[in-house]
Amino acid sequence: MDRNAPVGIFDSGVGGLTVAREIIRQIPEERIVYFGDTARLPYGSKSKDTVIRYSRQIIRFLRTMDVKAIVVACNTASAYALDVIQAESDIPVIGVINAGARTAIHATRNGRIGIIGTEGTVNSGIYTEVMRQLKPDIEVFGKSCPLFVPLVEEGLLHDSVTDEIASRYLSVLKGKYIDTLVLGCTHYPLLRSTIRRLMGEAVTLVNPAYETALELRELLKSRDMNRQEQMPFEGEKYQFFVSDLAEKFTDFATAILPGEVKETKQISVEDY
Repeated sequence: MDRNAPVGIFDSGVGGLTVAREIIRQIPEERIVYFGDTARLPYGSKSKDTVIRYSRQIIRFLRTMDVKAIVVACNTASAYALDVIQAESDIPVIGVINAGARTAIHATRNGRIGIIGTEGTVNSGIYTEVMRQLKPDIEVFGKSCPLFVPLVEEGLLHDSVTDEIASRYLSVLKGKYIDTLVLGCTHYPLLRSTIRRLMGEAVTLVNPAYETALELRELLKSRDMNRQEQMPFEGEKYQFFVSDLAEKFTDFATAILPGEVKETKQISVEDY
């Protein structure tokens, strides 16, 4: 495997850009190929078989870009498809769930942890399973927040509608006296200020995007796959692809990654 090859990242839309942002911060020497499945989001309301099929198509596309490792920057795809695509891949593939779960276990003081995510992620019970493997007596409370993804995708990050919906969702968890809350969807860190205000300063918010970037950094280092900083490369350092609405994606991505998104190309991912 060429250690100077890019890292592939995929998500159902713009949410995975929060993971890309952390990877750029933590390992700035690495090149990135990002794919957002904007034509078929949200993944959280899709069946497991459908998410696996979508993930396989995206993996096949990313492999045409000669990536050396892949980050599944989508909690639903990590919950439903990660084991399958890891078994089928000859390059490292990591998801966002394990890193977030470990961090939450270390952060909690009263052993009561909340998870917010898509219906797919919450209903899979994957966060609870991983956390209880680490600490069997932990109490985990999940709440699906299906409207958060479309609100983020529409750019309604600071809006009265978002505040009202978030208040309704989060009131359930406030009644559980949690002291730690996992933002179990890569879109949700973009609503962090709203969630922080509603949950209060006593609740620690866990952003799996940051922890996943650290996990990737250690993985590449341990396998001697980190990019040689002095090596030149052709083209853009960071490449972005979507399945629909490339211009809209570029506008949104530019706000999250200022100066890094030169162009977004639209591809027909179902051809892969």
